[in-house]
Amino acid sequence: MKRLVEVHYYIKPGERQAFYNAILSSGIADAARAEDRNEKYDYYFSSDNENELVLLEIWSSAEAVQFHMETPHYKALTELKKEYVTETVFKRYEITEI
Repeated sequence: MKRLVEVHYYIKPGERQAFYNAILSSGIADAARAEDRNEKYDYYFSSDNENELVLLEIWSSAEAVQFHMETPHYKALTELKKEYVTETVFKRYEITEI
């Protein structure tokens, strides 16, 4: 069964664009999108909170999510978050159709 992962990054005030730019310029997003079992990996700016960045990911399976969490680019994101992010909230769902 496919997995939808919804990630809410709560960013230090005024740093949302810088965090997003750092994700893009570091190649983290492109590397995640290039993973074989990734079907969606897109960031969205919250319209309700100027210090929130939302990531929606769709993976082919729970194992694909686990593999992703062990990649060098996921570890690079973890390090990048230390500079910009105050809190990360994950929500995971099983889905059958997109």
